[in-house]
Amino acid sequence: MNTRYSVRGLIHGGAIAALYVALTFVSAQLGLSSGVIQLRLSEALCILPIFTPAAIPGLAIGCMLANAMTGSVILDVILGSIATLIGAIGTRLLRSRHVLSVVPPILANAFIVPFVLRYGYGMPDAVWYMIITVGAGEILSAGVLGILLYRAIRCRAEQIFSRS
Repeated sequence: MNTRYSVRGLIHGGAIAALYVALTFVSAQLGLSSGVIQLRLSEALCILPIFTPAAIPGLAIGCMLANAMTGSVILDVILGSIATLIGAIGTRLLRSRHVLSVVPPILANAFIVPFVLRYGYGMPDAVWYMIITVGAGEILSAGVLGILLYRAIRCRAEQIFSRS
């Protein structure tokens, strides 16, 4: 393995994790990042595995740190990070289909987070209702904002994520 590439990947992953944490804190300050209806600005970063595989661990670690630092229950720290990891891997696998690549994070969060809300936080709402509300938030953050982020950086992606 070329050390230069692994160091670059580590830097990219670390920067993505830091951005995820920072954007989650912004969302938390605006009251958007938790509860039955969520709009995490950080979920827009779930589009980044299209450009670099380093985004996969970066997003998962960023989610884990963000959840731990914002006072989430341990179930949220673990399962929320797993949902983000599943979504990031799915995005990477669908990277040639840019619009479809936002579907894995939307589905992973829509189907995992409601169980965290129900059993980790004791939310009384029906799980099916939370699947709809969390899914809607993910469509806005990972879907709409993610596609906007993709369009904003695709022309410079080779420079940003280059291996040279």
